[in-house]
Amino acid sequence: MNQDLTQGSVMGSMLRFAIPMILGNLLQQCYNVADTLIVSWYLGPDALAAVGSAFTLMTFLTSILLGLCMGSGAVFSIRFGRRDETGLRQSARASFLLIAVLTVVLNLAAFLCLDGIRIFLRVTDQTIWTMMRDYLAIIFWGIAGTFLYNYFACYLRAIGNSVTPLIFLAVSAVLNIGLDLWFVAGLGWGVAGAAQATVISQYVSGVGLAVYALTLRPELRPRRNELPIRLAQIREIASFSLLTCVQQSVMNLGILLVQGLVNSFGGTVMAAFAAAVKIDAFAYLPVQDFGNAFSTFIAQNYGARNRERIRAGLKGAVLLSVLFSLAVSAAVFVFARPLMGLFVSTGDPAILAEGVGYLRIEGSFYCGIGCLFLLYGLYRALEKPGMSVVLTVISLGTRVALAYLLSSIPMFGVTGTWWSVPIGWFLADLTGFLYYRLRKRQLMPWPEPAVAEKNG
Repeated sequence: MNQDLTQGSVMGSMLRFAIPMILGNLLQQCYNVADTLIVSWYLGPDALAAVGSAFTLMTFLTSILLGLCMGSGAVFSIRFGRRDETGLRQSARASFLLIAVLTVVLNLAAFLCLDGIRIFLRVTDQTIWTMMRDYLAIIFWGIAGTFLYNYFACYLRAIGNSVTPLIFLAVSAVLNIGLDLWFVAGLGWGVAGAAQATVISQYVSGVGLAVYALTLRPELRPRRNELPIRLAQIREIASFSLLTCVQQSVMNLGILLVQGLVNSFGGTVMAAFAAAVKIDAFAYLPVQDFGNAFSTFIAQNYGARNRERIRAGLKGAVLLSVLFSLAVSAAVFVFARPLMGLFVSTGDPAILAEGVGYLRIEGSFYCGIGCLFLLYGLYRALEKPGMSVVLTVISLGTRVALAYLLSSIPMFGVTGTWWSVPIGWFLADLTGFLYYRLRKRQLMPWPEPAVAEKNG
């Protein structure tokens, strides 16, 4: 199942690698949508608002672990491209130790800060907060399972295997939906039942993928003659992983701050936002996963010092991402009302109207986020994860500042929050493409093939 992305057709190899990743996360989003539908249908709009706000928080916490794993994945891909098996094995061990320790710290912090979350997210409704707290008190137990899945999935993808993580994710998603229906609709356990279904499924995918990887990838198992892990190995992994973690967490912290602003507008806007962001995430998820697959492609070819293949991959990826995003934008704009109708009863016209407004503003500009995901992946793969942080700060900084500014102006209100999103995307895109154009020779400082042969 492993693919060498330094060989064969540029777009063909990239797409073959990307499609299982896209399918896997589409399945994950199908679960998220199903979870939201089940909560909305059986528990009502207050539960929808509670679980929606909790989902935004969990996305932030998961992004920390995902960022750490993605940063490590870039190192793994570069080692794989260089055919450095010893370096790959050492990096994998150091990465696992670092991220496992940080996972324990994150989990403890989540439980200790549980009651302070209400103030941070500005949840004023006591009924909504009670359900949200019950949900989070259970869902936090799944953080370790999330770490296991993301770590081993990033490792396998880094060496070209995007199929196996898809299989385990598919099993987890189907199990999650089944347990949701049983616990919420059948047993009547409320939001706590939805949380328990999620935690069980997380451990099934995480532990299952870990057992698979450790069984079939011997380089992941520790060897006596390579113990202990050296500090230099930890530093190298940390230089990638922590910056990528900062990039991912800053991105989702900005979204969390916007969630707090949305919550201040009351239950109607909270419920509309909870439903709309699920549609939103589902719509641009393919370009997000394509950006991650593109990053692995670039990292392997960066390790192999194949400049022309990197340039060809960037041009093809941008074109494909923009065309796909435009098609999705058109579909979301046209079908915004029936899409919201999946989550919201026609008896709640205010919630329906607010969600449609969000989708028709933000959904018209998915090409902005599509290009931004490519830029994140590009700079991570070119050993410039700090640039991904810069782009995230520009995008989210603009979004948060404009959201709070425009929403305070009566003529805009909450609609100003929706407009802040695409503006932030396009400012970051402009910065990222200009930086690449001005610094591409420094980013890939190798001699041209003909010169290298002559000098040799």
